[in-house]
Amino acid sequence: MLRRRRIRMYGALGAAGMAAAAALTTAAPVSAADGDFTLYAKEVPGDEEGQGDQQAPKAGDAFASADDLYQHKGGDKVGRDGAACTVLRAGDPMDIQCVGTFVLSGGQLTAQVLLTVPLDESAGPDNFVASITGGTDDYRGASGQIHFTDDGDYQRLDFDLGD
Repeated sequence: MLRRRRIRMYGALGAAGMAAAAALTTAAPVSAADGDFTLYAKEVPGDEEGQGDQQAPKAGDAFASADDLYQHKGGDKVGRDGAACTVLRAGDPMDIQCVGTFVLSGGQLTAQVLLTVPLDESAGPDNFVASITGGTDDYRGASGQIHFTDDGDYQRLDFDLGD
């Protein structure tokens, strides 16, 4: 069975819901002037309704996730993110479209990805790449990609901003 936690990991366009996780702190700011950079995302607990047996997702099902962002594991928070995901193709594997926003001291970055996810948790890729689709303020006109890698209790996000 597909567990909500697994689906939420794929939705973490630190990806990554669109709801704000917490206020942005000013410690260790990250901005476009820093060039390519790495952040660590830690999921903000959400409402885990219906933890019992869950049905396989159907096309149109949606979910959200949110993370706090850190420059170093266990360090000061430097931002937050939120992602909204929708199941586009049900089955095994299924296709999930996720759109997320990263809020940093220099502005916001947006990203999206279409993930192919197997229902068997042990068979799925834990790493993926999302496209940077734009940004605001210091990130205006941003492009490139974000490499997502599981890293213990965190997810490592390597931002590769296009030139």
